[in-house]
Amino acid sequence: MRVVPLRLQPGDDLRAALEAWMGEQETKAGCVISAIGSLTVAQLRFAGAAEATTIRCDLEILSLAGTLSSDGAHLHITLADCSGVVIGSHLCVGSLVRTTAEVVLGLLPEWDFRRELDPATGHAELQVILRSSD
Repeated sequence: MRVVPLRLQPGDDLRAALEAWMGEQETKAGCVISAIGSLTVAQLRFAGAAEATTIRCDLEILSLAGTLSSDGAHLHITLADCSGVVIGSHLCVGSLVRTTAEVVLGLLPEWDFRRELDPATGHAELQVILRSSD
C-alpha cells in the first residue's frame, strides 16, 4: 500500500475532490485511512433515502471511511455540529470544506476496484479484483 496525505482547501467539494484525485491515479483501488477537518455544507444521503439531505452549519469532520475507484467512491462520514450533536451517513457531492480537510488515503496497486450494477441491490456495488502479477 502507498499512503498519500492530502489537504483540501476552503470551498473544495470533499467528495468531488477525492473522486477527481482518484481518477488521476494509475492505481485503480484506494481507501480512506483517516480524515479530519470541517464543512460549511454537508450533503448526506441517509439509509434508505433516494435523495441527499442538506445540512448548513459549521460542522467538524470526526471520521471519514470508504473506498475509492476510478469509477466512483463509497464514502461514509461522521460529523458534529457546534453543539456537539453527531450525525453521519453517505457523503454526497456538494459537501464543502470550511477551513480544511486533512485526508490520508491508501492506494492499493495490487487490486482493482470497480463499481458495477448489482441487480440484487439496484446500486453500483464494489467489485474487488486481484490484479495479475504479469
